[in-house]
Amino acid sequence: MASSPQKTSGFSHEKIETHNLLMIVLIVLVVAVGGIVEIVPLFFQRSTTQAAPGLKPYTPLQLAGRDVYLREGCYNCHSQMIRPFRAETLRYGHFSTAGEFVYDHPFQWGSKRTGPDLHRVGGKYSDDWHRLHLVNPRDLVPESNMPAYPWLEAARLDPAGMAPRLVALRRVGVPYTDAEIAAAAGAVKDKTELDALVAYLQVLGTTLK
Repeated sequence: MASSPQKTSGFSHEKIETHNLLMIVLIVLVVAVGGIVEIVPLFFQRSTTQAAPGLKPYTPLQLAGRDVYLREGCYNCHSQMIRPFRAETLRYGHFSTAGEFVYDHPFQWGSKRTGPDLHRVGGKYSDDWHRLHLVNPRDLVPESNMPAYPWLEAARLDPAGMAPRLVALRRVGVPYTDAEIAAAAGAVKDKTELDALVAYLQVLGTTLK
């Protein structure tokens, strides 16, 4: 005579799979624990928290250019992360390291490459090349699908807004001095957004060159 199956106590596959709320809670719990295990140790590794040798905080003009870069959505088409693969390093240069981005809040790593990676673009072209390319990319690269940004040439930077930006970044660990903060407004006086964006592009990836 066959014995009847016994009911099991606690969680079972059937109980989990037939209760949506329970499944959602368990999935969130598993993802949270996995994320903590992977992310938290990074906050204690020198390679991810210490600045790369020679790395300097952005100047006020470069920082203003970074703000323009973010505002115009350049990260939607360009990454700033060269992966440690031969095909990557042959084209773009030395692979990216976390120590190069400790002063970036937020960093601009990514995988989107409608346009080329920009991490090692600093010094690769002249300032005039970048100006022409930003005002009308097709003047230099006829097949480019990058939009033009002619308004940057006429838009003036706001000197009064620079010191508060440096103060905010110092609060999260960027080592700006009082003297640098005091001089921030003068550093961008009479400069355009185009000047700032070119200055930012020209510093990208230059620490390890």
